[in-house]
Amino acid sequence: MRNINPSIWETETFYRKRDITIIGSGFTGLWAAISIKEKYPEKSVLIIERNSVPTGASTRNAGFACFGSLTEIISDSEKMGWEKTLDLVKMRFEGLQKIQNYFTQDEIDFEMCGGYEILNTESALDKLDDVNEKLAPIIKTENTFRITNEKIEEFGLGKSDYLVENLCEGSLHSGKLLNKLLEKCHELKVEFLFGTEVESVSEAENEIKITIDDNLILKCDKVIYCTNAFSTKFLESEEIIPARGQIILTEPIENLKLKGTFHYDEGFYYFRNLGNQILLGGARNQDFETEKTTNFETTDFLQNHLKQFLKEVILPNQDFKIAMRWSGIMAMGIEKTPIVKQISEKQFCAIRLSGMGVALAPKIGEIVCELIT
Repeated sequence: MRNINPSIWETETFYRKRDITIIGSGFTGLWAAISIKEKYPEKSVLIIERNSVPTGASTRNAGFACFGSLTEIISDSEKMGWEKTLDLVKMRFEGLQKIQNYFTQDEIDFEMCGGYEILNTESALDKLDDVNEKLAPIIKTENTFRITNEKIEEFGLGKSDYLVENLCEGSLHSGKLLNKLLEKCHELKVEFLFGTEVESVSEAENEIKITIDDNLILKCDKVIYCTNAFSTKFLESEEIIPARGQIILTEPIENLKLKGTFHYDEGFYYFRNLGNQILLGGARNQDFETEKTTNFETTDFLQNHLKQFLKEVILPNQDFKIAMRWSGIMAMGIEKTPIVKQISEKQFCAIRLSGMGVALAPKIGEIVCELIT
């Protein structure tokens, strides 16, 4: 906690009034700042982040560059209808393209390694052609998804009846992507206050007041909330359901066969190779209520469940050790459509990315830029 009086030097520099303040320095906040500064370089933009590094989902995910597995897209269409589902897929796909246009593959370890989904029933395969037809205008290919059962043995997957491949998906290094976005922000003269938690925000006739503590109130013309699952503090009326995603990472595995990004069970399970290690996360649908939390702790139940999934499905008959465990906090709703809107004359939000922040944030940054101007 600060609670110390600022000096005149601090007041006139670090804490001076800005045109736009963004709360939250994850993917959405950074892309929003970049979009604003590229279009309006004369505007002053400040990003406030309560942690020393972005700590929510952006730095704690699985590093997937994906826009939805076959069963996930089918499930979304049944819940939201095809129009909303395809709009969402389009935004994700274009977001991934934007990332590739901004940064080289080496800069962010981007690899178009292909995405796969394990299926143990035929029901989704019956709809594969229909989904491909609907995705064709967006992805610019007639066969986004195709059956590649011959790779089941190649990857050493155990309990897998069918394997569906998506050549348009890949993987990246989430930390390196955030680093490059931070570099881009500095290049555009976006300013930052890290390790600074916002206590409250109030809107006056001529300005926004952002209270940090009793001795420090920052002012700006407009504020954008990019705090995803942690937005209920500021946006009580919005439907934001926190969703913890737990992850495990193995020690290096000799002669690892697995290569690519993999989905299972409508995307609730996700795993990939990280070099010769396996990163596995998800399974929150095994314990939905416990995982509706903003607590970053891991639980024995899900950690053991993930370990068993690793043993039975991904690495059958192989020894492995767990090197790391962690979790990230996503934001969900009844529907997967993000909330990007104007709340009042001077307040805006870009939140609830439903676990797809890597792909969605580049386009959401553009949308919120248009909203505030």
